[in-house]
Amino acid sequence: LHVGPEVLVGLCVERSAQLVVGMLAILKAGGAFLCLDPSLPSARLALMLEDSALQVLVTHEALLHQLPASLPCVPCCLEADAAAISHQPTTPPGVDVFPSQLAYAIYTSGSTGRPKGTLLSHRGLTNSALAAAQAHRLSASSRVLQFASPAFDAAILEIFAPLLAGATLLLAPRERLLPDAPLRTLLREGHITTVTLTPSVLAQLSHEELPLLRTVISAGEALPAEVARRWSQGRTLLNAYGPTEATVCASITPQSVSPSEPSIGKPWPNTQLYVLDAHLRPVPVGVPGELFIGGVGLARGYLRRPELTAERFIPHPFSTEPGARLYRTGDLVRWRANGEVEYLGRTDSQVKLRGFRIELGEVESSLEEHASVLQAVAMVREDVPGLRRLVAYLVPAPGEALDTAALRASLQQRLPDYMVPSAFAVLQALPLTSSGKVDRKALTAPQASSSSEFVAPRTP
Repeated sequence: LHVGPEVLVGLCVERSAQLVVGMLAILKAGGAFLCLDPSLPSARLALMLEDSALQVLVTHEALLHQLPASLPCVPCCLEADAAAISHQPTTPPGVDVFPSQLAYAIYTSGSTGRPKGTLLSHRGLTNSALAAAQAHRLSASSRVLQFASPAFDAAILEIFAPLLAGATLLLAPRERLLPDAPLRTLLREGHITTVTLTPSVLAQLSHEELPLLRTVISAGEALPAEVARRWSQGRTLLNAYGPTEATVCASITPQSVSPSEPSIGKPWPNTQLYVLDAHLRPVPVGVPGELFIGGVGLARGYLRRPELTAERFIPHPFSTEPGARLYRTGDLVRWRANGEVEYLGRTDSQVKLRGFRIELGEVESSLEEHASVLQAVAMVREDVPGLRRLVAYLVPAPGEALDTAALRASLQQRLPDYMVPSAFAVLQALPLTSSGKVDRKALTAPQASSSSEFVAPRTP
């Protein structure tokens, strides 16, 4: 199908061996893969297919009904095209691929209401996969669970690092990955020795009865001290940090996390971390500043979004290398005296919830597209300790009665589940500060109005 360097190929398959084979096959042909999760709403898949301008889509015939009726690319169905595929040569394709060329693309939440495609190179993929194999202590005896959705960048290291280390990679259907009992049973019966999970999953997962689990990597969101305390007992707990734009990982703790004061560790190999003030000047140890990332893992930028690329990837102020750049993370951190970095929070409206990165602006934009909504504000609240949830505050359009159940159903057709608010509060007007901006601090916890709204847990 004429796949070669710089050709982006969609890969829409269930979690299976064909997922891994598909990734490797696309790379071997010289192309780049874009994993599409078939569980996403069809409208979201259609937007990604249109925005990415895919030329080829590898999928199962059984999944075609979940994709847009008129595909903008050539579908290659693994079953229907099996005969044609079997007649192709098995010799390696004669193609040269350079480190700077495209390896894969990942779509992340966008503040303008549209997800953005991040373009990652072979150089970054190779560096991160080799570094992860070493940092995660992988060997031929390791058994690694593939947990993250293939549409998220954590899956990249979960797949490539074990294979490079000669370890065993275990893939399982989605229903077996649910905490607590299904996931714990899978970890135990699969003899898993290494797993990467978000702190939210770790908080819901019992750590007993897992004697073979030697290494746990926490990633995707801030690691609470209590979760660190529970999971560092009797095993190695590593805390990793990294945005998609830095090829999955930018830092990791060199040793098991200290439960009393968890950090995000030290820089990833061939990666530089800078903590800078508003004028791009380095700040001293202990002083908060914004985290900037440099090194071989930096993405090219965002697909057909030159303005956003220029905003987030800035010229490197401390490098003499032509074209060197830094990625502006929007994360507030500070250096510790031991050379590790402490995460303090966000400097903008981007949040992480249950390991998923969410631009609140995209949620708000989707809410305001509904005819009955005049204004919308989205935020993450923690009204019950340890239970963070996405909440939306809405002002109805004049003359409109807001049906939150219908609004939720509409959002579920366009957004992934993790971006649909778990609670809605309808207000006559949004509170404002003296400068006329929305006063988010004045927004109170929404009251449950029906059985479909949030229900607090009754037991520990």
